[in-house]
Amino acid sequence: MSSMFGCLFLGWFLNSVSLADLFCSQDLPFRDLQSQCFSDDGIVFERRRAKRRFIPPIAAPKMPLKRKNLLLVILLTVTAGVFLIACSSGAKPSRLAGDAVILAFGDSLTFGTGASADESYPAVLERLVGRRVVNSGIPGEVTAEGLTRLPEVLEKEKPGLMILCHGGNDLLRRHDRRQTARNLREMIRLAQERGIAVVVIAVPSLGLSLSPPSFYRETAAEMKVPIEEKILATVLSDGSLKSDYIHPNAAGYRRLAEAIADLLRKSGALE
Repeated sequence: MSSMFGCLFLGWFLNSVSLADLFCSQDLPFRDLQSQCFSDDGIVFERRRAKRRFIPPIAAPKMPLKRKNLLLVILLTVTAGVFLIACSSGAKPSRLAGDAVILAFGDSLTFGTGASADESYPAVLERLVGRRVVNSGIPGEVTAEGLTRLPEVLEKEKPGLMILCHGGNDLLRRHDRRQTARNLREMIRLAQERGIAVVVIAVPSLGLSLSPPSFYRETAAEMKVPIEEKILATVLSDGSLKSDYIHPNAAGYRRLAEAIADLLRKSGALE
């Protein structure tokens, strides 16, 4: 709450004070005024030089106003940075209880196509983190279908955290990426409305670069959830970690589970 009020105050102050107000003071020596400031009637002070004379101050020497104003600007910049970070950073997932359920929600990458059931990433993750991990992956599912299916799954499993790894089939079928992003945002929103923490696993576009579309990062930033962007691209670019062109093998799923476990620890969900 204090961060919110700090952000509001900072926005009001920066709206009210301009850099010209800071650097263009009537108390500056005339040599600065004639090059930086304008009088109220718009006439440059340089044209009125004959009518203005600089009188040295009688008081004890003080820090030059330009330096004081520069320090003020630096202070404001640092303060603004602190407040902006406080305003924009998303809340990390809370620490999962020992009996908390983790929901792995997605398509064939979650189901574990290319490996046996106990070699899928949810099964491996369960052994790594000591929490029950529900495998809710449906091979071939697109995000629109996942969005329709998700509410019932959330009500049934009541997870403390959801791992969302979806969108690969949308990319393969060349669905509208804007709609895919909207579906992902809505799935995250459905979980967050129920108090369920979410982490996102980005799926790469198949091609020469094997890089995830930018909408994964943008969606995670907008919804303020942690994201793992690199692991699937790393696995699917290594032939020894794949069972076919688009699916990992047992070793690949283990690498994926290890990366997710690391993300959960870094985000604070696990010790």
